[in-house]
Amino acid sequence: MPTKKTAKIFDLQGKPIGKTTLPDVFETPLRPDVIKRAVLAIQSTRLQPQGRDPMAGKRTSAESRGTGMGIARLPRVKGGGGRAALAPSTVGGRQPHPPRSEKKIVKHISKKEARLALFSAIAATASKENVASRGHAIEDVPQLPLIVTGSIEELTKTKEVEEVLTHLGILSDIDRVKNSRKIRAGKGKRRGRKIKQAVGPLIVVAENRGLFNAASNISGVDVTTVHNLNAEMLAPGTHPGRLTLWSEVAIERLDKLYGGGKDE
Repeated sequence: MPTKKTAKIFDLQGKPIGKTTLPDVFETPLRPDVIKRAVLAIQSTRLQPQGRDPMAGKRTSAESRGTGMGIARLPRVKGGGGRAALAPSTVGGRQPHPPRSEKKIVKHISKKEARLALFSAIAATASKENVASRGHAIEDVPQLPLIVTGSIEELTKTKEVEEVLTHLGILSDIDRVKNSRKIRAGKGKRRGRKIKQAVGPLIVVAENRGLFNAASNISGVDVTTVHNLNAEMLAPGTHPGRLTLWSEVAIERLDKLYGGGKDE
């Protein structure tokens, strides 16, 4: 039988304290095509249906005056002025093919395909080539996948989390996120999305014991549990290879949940 891969476990000071066997899910081959389908399917569930009023542009008594008057045969508003109405693309008229709220905008994906996308996205976090291609600063990161002792889940202060990330070599990636912040061009800045910034590291834990609040004010850092992992978290923008920090307990739980790797 092939030998399973192992990885070092680091303490909160960034020093190796042991080793652990990686789950089989980290052996899943990279499938960017399946990952993209899964991420788009997740994103489509957040879209808000929109449509036009079926009577928009039609609430008028405009009629065409016919031929013989030297003017276009457009429906025109009665009562003088001769302004066109009712016809598509006229001023004050209706749209030719307006969007309908009945349109199906949610993309569906099979469970087996979504499972393969998740496994492939998890495996991509262990590849330096994939993580670096996303633009993450990993020069000071000791290894990938980066596994830290389970005591990180009990941190409750932002300062403590920042110190741990500094010891593990992730601070340079957080600085990259801070330097990427810029004001969005266009009207989107008035609609609750004024700032654009890069995506930073993801921390995966087994349970929320306070780390969620502690890391919430660190730019670009997201925290999630193993049970809530999905392809979009691991591959933002459909691009796999997000810099991910795993707690030791999360790796153990990952092995119990998905130890068998991808479905055959």
